[in-house]
Amino acid sequence: MGQIKVDYNVDGIEGLCVITPAVHGDARGYFMETYSQRDMEEAGLPIVFVQDNQSMSSKGVLRGLHFQKQYPQTKLVRVIKGAVYDVAVDLRSGSETYGKWHGELLTEENKKQFLIPRGFAHGFLVLSDTAEFCYKCDDFYHPNDEGGLAWNDPAIGIDWPQLQGEYQGSASAEGYTLEDGTPLNLSDKDQKWLGIKDTFQF
Repeated sequence: MGQIKVDYNVDGIEGLCVITPAVHGDARGYFMETYSQRDMEEAGLPIVFVQDNQSMSSKGVLRGLHFQKQYPQTKLVRVIKGAVYDVAVDLRSGSETYGKWHGELLTEENKKQFLIPRGFAHGFLVLSDTAEFCYKCDDFYHPNDEGGLAWNDPAIGIDWPQLQGEYQGSASAEGYTLEDGTPLNLSDKDQKWLGIKDTFQF
């Protein structure tokens, strides 16, 4: 693991990992390996990634909480510009931490990467003026396979930083702002997801 440091099972959730790459900097700038399959395998993470995705979002955008229904994906996520608060929720049936969440601040400065195994819902909130977000997936995108959960479901209880507003019984962004007054910005689809108890009725 010469170029990465791995924090395993963060917050007591099996499989969630935070990876910090070695950054080599001087007066000219810096260099780092953003991904090494050899280092990952040496760290006990022999994952084969098949697709890279990248998105740009403006401040106050919240994307999520998303999961794949029939074709789950492991994701390795990072931020190359700006800052986001990135969240994973354990949806694995039989898991001792089912329904538990963990959030990680990912920024262009800290260069942390968040490894989210299959069986989790995922989402993030943009805290900077803009953010460019990259992630690797270990399965290809499958149309019409996306599911979702309400980002503000009180049964999950995610503590989104800088966010102000009162839960009104739905995933609507209405009435929510960041501390500086930036309105919360969600897609129409993300404002219609239900809570975990209504989505998974055991």
